[in-house]
Amino acid sequence: MCYFYSIILYKLNLTMEQTFNRRIYNFSLLIRDITYFVFHLPSIIGLLRNTKINKTFIEKIMLVVTAVNSCPYCAWFHAKKALQAGLSEEEINSMLTLQFTVHPDNYETVALLYAQHFAETNRQPDETMTKKLYKYYGKTTALHIIMAIRLIYFGNLSGNTFDAFLSRLNGKPAKNSNVLFELLFFIISAPVFLPARPHVHKYKKES
Repeated sequence: MCYFYSIILYKLNLTMEQTFNRRIYNFSLLIRDITYFVFHLPSIIGLLRNTKINKTFIEKIMLVVTAVNSCPYCAWFHAKKALQAGLSEEEINSMLTLQFTVHPDNYETVALLYAQHFAETNRQPDETMTKKLYKYYGKTTALHIIMAIRLIYFGNLSGNTFDAFLSRLNGKPAKNSNVLFELLFFIISAPVFLPARPHVHKYKKES
């Protein structure tokens, strides 16, 4: 199992020795996202209750977005959750390397391709892709899928912003980032990410 996670992190190319170029938060973007979630709390609850989106489906979405944004904490955490939800190691690996098989008649395919597109365009999806998502799943389920994507995007950028401060301490700051914001974010998010860091580091070393 440890070897499995180490391979995931290796393939995601998540090493602190490289130039830090992952997507991170700035103050205004963070506030906008938090505000969005506060005002869309009913949609978050609806996502959890939507019988058309089971746990494995959600985890696949989480893994695909994480693969694009390269957050090591989310990769480790959601790989574990995906295993618990019933996905095989091969399926998880395919999601995290964006090598998943596309089946036109598979109910999840449209959502997974949209999740990848959403992340690759940095939250600026093509209108045609969005319309296709709504047409295929219906308004309610499509909104819940987008909420799942936005939630993991929040997690990805949070983990990356936490690491950005550590990278800065190593002399490799992220571009166009504010040191004061990074420091404050690091302090606030440390209770969440610091406990996970030894696990992530362990699996990276074993790769």
